Amino acid sequence: MAITQRNSGSSASDAARAEKGADFGKGYEAGVHAEPHVDADGVVEYADNQHLHRGLKSRHISMIAIGGAIGTGLIVGTGKALAQSGPASILISYTLVGLLVYIVMCGLGEMAAWLPHASGFSGYAARFCDPALGFALGWTYWCKYIITTPNQLTATALIISKWAPASKVNPGIWIAVFLVVICAVNYFGIKFFGELEFWLSSFKVVVIVGVILLSFLLAVGVGPQGATGFKYYNDPGAFAPLPTKAVGTTAQFAGFWSSFVNAVFAYLGTELIGVTVGEAQNPRKTIPRAIKLTFYRILFFYVLSVFFLGMLIPYNHEDLLKANKKSTSADASPFVLAIKIAGIKYLDHILNACILLFTFSASNSDLYIASRTMYGLAERGHAPKIFRWTDKRGVPVPALAISAIFCCSAFMNAASDSAQVFTYFVNLTTIFGLMAWISLLVTHIYFVRARRAQGITDEMMPYVAPAGMWGSIIALFFCCLIAVTKNFNVFIKGSYGNFDYKNFITGYLGIPVYLFCIIGYKIVTRCKGVKPHEADFYTGKDEIDREEEAFLAAQAAKEAVNPKSNFYKKYVSWLF
Repeated sequence: MAITQRNSGSSASDAARAEKGADFGKGYEAGVHAEPHVDADGVVEYADNQHLHRGLKSRHISMIAIGGAIGTGLIVGTGKALAQSGPASILISYTLVGLLVYIVMCGLGEMAAWLPHASGFSGYAARFCDPALGFALGWTYWCKYIITTPNQLTATALIISKWAPASKVNPGIWIAVFLVVICAVNYFGIKFFGELEFWLSSFKVVVIVGVILLSFLLAVGVGPQGATGFKYYNDPGAFAPLPTKAVGTTAQFAGFWSSFVNAVFAYLGTELIGVTVGEAQNPRKTIPRAIKLTFYRILFFYVLSVFFLGMLIPYNHEDLLKANKKSTSADASPFVLAIKIAGIKYLDHILNACILLFTFSASNSDLYIASRTMYGLAERGHAPKIFRWTDKRGVPVPALAISAIFCCSAFMNAASDSAQVFTYFVNLTTIFGLMAWISLLVTHIYFVRARRAQGITDEMMPYVAPAGMWGSIIALFFCCLIAVTKNFNVFIKGSYGNFDYKNFITGYLGIPVYLFCIIGYKIVTRCKGVKPHEADFYTGKDEIDREEEAFLAAQAAKEAVNPKSNFYKKYVSWLF
């Protein structure tokens, strides 16, 4: 749906808007006269080496978003959450955090459907809220993914060590192999990347569905231990006390609140769909559709998984506590523990192989997000212009190269004495992810205020967030609360010993770094926040309208020759 109507206030307002757009929209000038070309596969291409190509279909985007959120955080991380918090705690926290994620994604979808530009959600922050916020969000988000990618590469090496111990094969070899592979996948272009990630993410979904079905069967009595039902909610209990000097309900509440941190870590990555908008086909339709479907699928997978998990294993099970010390291999998975208790042979090796594909897919998509985030920074003038250059396939090669170079930090884990330092460093990713959610919610609040001030009604929008501005305000409060209390347990003396300054620093360092970026940018550039009546809703929009028109015309011509059946459109296409 192309929207070309413009509700402007006055010519003075237009001039102010154009001047504001010139600051953060520097990347538009080079391609403002470029005309899009649609190839036989529906990919919208440019020949000016300044644009990403729109080669991601609706099914690609939907499955990439699912793949970014379903990974070891669900298969492995839920074991730590269960041991710390208990079955009722994780069920409540994963459900509530899932609702927060839904509000974040809907706010993102409203902005992305109106202006699906390659600058991504950090571009929206600069355009509708404050250029300093866009600068801070873009750089901290890039930092998050150049930390997360090598962490996933390290996880692949640890998983393989179940079959090839580090004493026989140096983990650095596996890290190098997978780093080369993911760089090649990203270099081959968006069509190849999208298709590969679609099938890898589809495989993830099949595995998760299989795990949920198996968990259900074990819970209702198929296994040797018989039907477990809710007996573990009574003994040892529904809420696990956090190991501290506190006792009773205070310790149980501490355990309950710690589960929110684990839930946030598990859901991180869902927002990455906002980075794909610059390469999405027909984004005003596919992005909102993918956001809605992705939320329901992820919430379904996570809530059902933790629900059945709480029925299968008591939180104080000795083997569960041991499993949490086995890093990221299948041995650390609570579902594998449930399988072993049920006496099913060889399935731990099968699940270990599945987790290997999970981490490979995650590292592949993480490198993609890092390169596109750097491209978006360069597109707005927040990074050197060289990182905005793309090759004939629309791949931002310089941005990909610099991101891959930083991913070489994964080789730190080839030496065992550096592994602990790197583990503390990875603690930054959760706080950076929370900062991204907070920034998105703030941006959506400013976006709604601005469009109302300029007379852009809900009827004129391709998509409107169901919870509206007040939903974002409520979600913003809880995201800030979780961010501030994220590492509260470092202040508690108990079985963990005295004040844990290392976890305190790595757990909260992201907040001052984020604020330093905002304040530093404002001091250097003397930029001001965007006033609602001056927010730029139109710079670059005509270019996206032309892309959409070209794509829809090509699709109409293609369907006229080879129409899809009504059965496919009604019963099959929604799955993808």
